[in-house]
Amino acid sequence: MPLFTILIVLVVAGVLLWLVNTYIPMDVKIRRILNVVVVIILVIWLLKVFGLFSYLMAITV
Repeated sequence: MPLFTILIVLVVAGVLLWLVNTYIPMDVKIRRILNVVVVIILVIWLLKVFGLFSYLMAITV
């Protein structure tokens, strides 16, 4: 996967998260949980893209 595509996905995810945090009224706890979930999903996706996810899973087994 090209580095440019990865960068575009991260920027789009960041902008969408910013839009949700800015324009949708919600409790601070829910907003924090949403932010953590999105960051965890992006980290797992990045690990899979760079091929480190399967390597880390092999170490833990």
